[in-house]
Amino acid sequence: MSDNKITIEINNHPLTIELNKYGRQADGTAYVRYGDTVVFMTACSKKEGKEIKPFLPLIVDYRENNYAAGKIPGGFFKREGRPSEREILICRLIDRPIRTLFPEGYTFDTQLVGMLLSADIENDPDTLGIIAASAALYFSDIPFTTPLGAVKVGLINDEFMINPPKSLLDDSPLNMVVVANEQGVVMLEAGAMEVGEEVITKAIEAAMGPLNQIIQAQKDLFARLNIQKRAFSPPELDQAKFQEIEAKYGTALMDALLSDNQTTRNQKIRAIQQELQEAIPEDDPDQAAETKELLYQVQKKLVRKSITEDGRRPDGRSFDEIRPITIEAGPLPRTHGSAIFTRGETQCLATVTLGTFEDTQRIDSLGEEGEKRFMLHYNFPPFSVGEVRFLRGPGRRDIGHGALAEKSIRLAIPKDEGEFPYTIRVVSDILESNGSSSMATVCGAVLALMDAGVPLTMIPAGIAMGVIKDGDRYSVLTDIAGLEDAFGDMDLKVAGTEKGITAIQMDLKAPYLPLAVLQEGLEKARAARLQVLAKMKEALPAPRPEISPYAPRIISLFINPERVGEVIGPSGKIIKRIVAESKAKVEIAEDGKITIASPDMEAVKMAEKMIRDITQEAEVGQVYEGKVVRLEEYGAFIQILPNVDGLLHISEVAHERIRSIRDVMRMGESVRVKVISIDDNNKVRLSKRALEEGGSRDGSRDRDRDQRDNRGRRDYRDRDRRDGRSGSSSRDRYNKDR
Repeated sequence: MSDNKITIEINNHPLTIELNKYGRQADGTAYVRYGDTVVFMTACSKKEGKEIKPFLPLIVDYRENNYAAGKIPGGFFKREGRPSEREILICRLIDRPIRTLFPEGYTFDTQLVGMLLSADIENDPDTLGIIAASAALYFSDIPFTTPLGAVKVGLINDEFMINPPKSLLDDSPLNMVVVANEQGVVMLEAGAMEVGEEVITKAIEAAMGPLNQIIQAQKDLFARLNIQKRAFSPPELDQAKFQEIEAKYGTALMDALLSDNQTTRNQKIRAIQQELQEAIPEDDPDQAAETKELLYQVQKKLVRKSITEDGRRPDGRSFDEIRPITIEAGPLPRTHGSAIFTRGETQCLATVTLGTFEDTQRIDSLGEEGEKRFMLHYNFPPFSVGEVRFLRGPGRRDIGHGALAEKSIRLAIPKDEGEFPYTIRVVSDILESNGSSSMATVCGAVLALMDAGVPLTMIPAGIAMGVIKDGDRYSVLTDIAGLEDAFGDMDLKVAGTEKGITAIQMDLKAPYLPLAVLQEGLEKARAARLQVLAKMKEALPAPRPEISPYAPRIISLFINPERVGEVIGPSGKIIKRIVAESKAKVEIAEDGKITIASPDMEAVKMAEKMIRDITQEAEVGQVYEGKVVRLEEYGAFIQILPNVDGLLHISEVAHERIRSIRDVMRMGESVRVKVISIDDNNKVRLSKRALEEGGSRDGSRDRDRDQRDNRGRRDYRDRDRRDGRSGSSSRDRYNKDR
């Protein structure tokens, strides 16, 4: 081991952390490699501040360079642009555990910049970004003194695996990021397939060994390097002023904090704040900022004391009590699905739009390619909390909350496009917010999907839990409201069904959380989730049997893949004509699957008929009215269907011998014939003579047998086309099975 390098073995792969070798102008840097995935992180923090801030101005930026995977960016400019949703989510993942571990009162501008330099696609860079951020800060002079470890946990063949490769993680019923310091768990982020609470606990226990390895290795190297942290003394509260405000306004503040209505509470607190500010000279902004912070700290003390000592929550609920829930299913007449879910003073309007194959979201980022047919977008307008600000694009918080809700519901969306071939977009607009709007989004979105007639495979709901720590005692709170979130020590969001958990997100303001407290939170979240699910099922017991009349109608059919070109036509001439005449959207796949969509079912049927007319195939035993298109000495070629010709051999024209085919047939003449065979090369043989046998008993039996065989061949052919087999193999297998 070199002086500035750490190597640890995790799941038979070396995890390497190299410090301050590159980018040496930064306060601290870390080069982290696992497999062939490399993340480079820098940390910079200003050494002076222009003004006192009531928060840590921490900026976390993370970018995935396309060159990391040997790719050139798409688009006109051929360079990376604004951060993708995936990059923003990883920024949040890094920010959440790091932010709370800076010393209290540290308000110097600080920035972490992470870059993905190499990507092997099998090893995700997200946990490496957290480790790199921890190392870059810890091995700098910035007063960050708590090293972190981060790992991913999967459940592979009923065994927990640390940092499993992506190829295995895709099929794992659990995909969880666990972040910890040497004292305990700091953050969780998980998606799951209805796993039990005990599985989550055991997965965390399995992660603690590797996490402690990562943390201890950083501590050992830090001790050897003897790094000197810059001097920082956290500003101390003016205890005299604190006690003065508490004594003078404590009763009024407590009365305000215990208000049932958030608007009333805010008005009372603003009145107290205004009275305090009026006594401060206008030319003393530092004193104004200090007074505002002192008022905040008094409120925090009163709320926490009320909960931990008096056993009373601000709104008067018991610790396990959920706020009143009201549900409106289908309030909007023209959307494809809608619901309004209200829990206390948090209200979500969720809407569903059903789209066609043209509406799928194309994804082209490192490690993620293909199409996305289920999307959930979350919006948090300023009026939801009585604020005034410009409406802009979605912020990082909006994207994070939307991603969490989408993860919570994703498994409920039918995977089989044949069963429900729609692109689905859910939009959650938060109309009112007093805590846990992301979990209200889960509930509202599920109800809106059910209202839209989406045949969900499961019904998830969500709940947010909180913790207030008082020494070694912990108070676990169900369905936390805004004050409890702001002044509490934990925000645990849990989504799931009656069977188990589908998503978890946990963030702390305390330095760590004991596993026993987290376990209690998970168990109480399950009990609360079942209550919410019961309320949802009262309002809407199951998905509606029919989709909205305003939603597009979509059907799929399969044709012989060899005949796809006939539907498309030269330069797309045929398919353009079908789309123009029917006004329907048509998508053709190489495997012969054709999807037709339109708001008008008649347009869908028209396009379907036009395609079937083109691709209709001859069937043995069927009689067709055809046209003579070619004459040869040995017989006539009859066009019985568009693009389907068959040979009427001279011997099959009549019972008596015919000297020349031209004696009985003319070009362009209409003739009625019967298909008597189709060989493996799809050559069709016809007979006119066989029609004369149609009235006999034997002919009737032949006709019944032919029809039975045709049905059997069609069944085999349709299955084979879905499975990608050839038409000839389906006939062979049918004949063999018969």
